[in-house]
Amino acid sequence: MRIRALCVAAVLMLGSAGAKGQGAAGEYAKHFDALSKLSVAVAQAMPAEQYGFRPHPESMDFGQVMSHIATTNYQFCAGLKDAKTPDLPSPTDKGGIVKFLSDSFDYCTGVIAGLSEEQLKKAHDSPDGHLPGREVLLAMYLHVAHHRGQAEIYLRDKGIKPPSYRI
Repeated sequence: MRIRALCVAAVLMLGSAGAKGQGAAGEYAKHFDALSKLSVAVAQAMPAEQYGFRPHPESMDFGQVMSHIATTNYQFCAGLKDAKTPDLPSPTDKGGIVKFLSDSFDYCTGVIAGLSEEQLKKAHDSPDGHLPGREVLLAMYLHVAHHRGQAEIYLRDKGIKPPSYRI
């Protein structure tokens, strides 16, 4: 239910971008800030000794889920800049993974805030294919929400209440 609500909110946000006079980039950046803060809070909520936890042998472990979000953030946002994805670290401990995740959101925040209307309309390469900028942003927001939701289930499996959603 939470994922559906996030998807609906993302679609509504994309449809109303610029309606409040901040311009599209400002609207996207505002919502990305909330997405970033909640995602990092989820990463911080899992104890370091549980970063290797996986609920099923075929699942990514918690640390891998968080690193996957970070990696694809860089890929989506480098695509929006029509640039090569920067060299990325491969942390394995909680502190390194939380920093990697946080840094990925910082990188994207800089990219999103500077997007022009032309860049939002233009097609860019992304992990989901060659898409207009607005669709790249939607795909990235949905990707983060999907895997953050997955991570919240991992927290609950360990008896940890996930951070509350905030916008």
